[in-house]
Amino acid sequence: MRPGDEGVLDLLGRGRIEVEGRLVDASNATLFCGISLDGVAARCVYKPVRGERPLWDFPDGTLAGREIATYLVSEAAGFGLVPPTVLRPGPFGSGMVQLWVDTRDDDDLVDIVPEDDVRPGWRPVLRAHDRYGEPAVLVHADHPRMRLMAAFDAVVNNADRKGGHVLHAVDGAVFGVDHGICLHSDDKLRTVLWGWLGEPLPEEAVEALRALRGHLGGELGERLHEHLTRAEVRALAERVEKLLAAGVYPTPSDDWPAIPWPAF
Repeated sequence: MRPGDEGVLDLLGRGRIEVEGRLVDASNATLFCGISLDGVAARCVYKPVRGERPLWDFPDGTLAGREIATYLVSEAAGFGLVPPTVLRPGPFGSGMVQLWVDTRDDDDLVDIVPEDDVRPGWRPVLRAHDRYGEPAVLVHADHPRMRLMAAFDAVVNNADRKGGHVLHAVDGAVFGVDHGICLHSDDKLRTVLWGWLGEPLPEEAVEALRALRGHLGGELGERLHEHLTRAEVRALAERVEKLLAAGVYPTPSDDWPAIPWPAF
């Protein structure tokens, strides 16, 4: 089953979850599962709330809800950048359940390359040195969907857009995952997607932001209040207005690190 297939949210919300393994590189409990309902089967990621690691700047037990809220924002705006995601009971209690996305093996959209190997169509973000002391550059693809993701991250205030959180699906679609530390009321944008800073937002992103602004005053706003504080929903609306007024990608703040660590 793919993200756009009919019935995918019903499968995720009501299907039987069978844990098959754990993604050991994740900082919070992240379980790889099979899920099935009425003869339809798929794979998913299940993150139980009880497996969330406490953070100093995000309230305990809120990360799963933030993943749901980020999906709702993506869908309402028409970004389509987050795989279908629900909040539901599971084998280890309530948690986030998200459709698994199969990715290409040889086509990363974010990379670290030697300084003299930045290819056309790639945007440099950060120059540093690799573990051997050789000059290296953090780069990302100048891909239309990545342009949208950079705008999306700015509006949801993503504090942790690592390179490994960008998925290039086998069918060519692009998705972002791991949105547990988004939508804080304080500015916290940390991302590897700085390649367009200060450049005009693409028209598709502007249209998505306008659509989001309209939805925030209706059902979307009410649904977001199930997972976020009123201050956080209000801050989301303010970021939408600020981005639309500026019309350009934001620049990093001097008040906190601009890039998450590690970058992948």
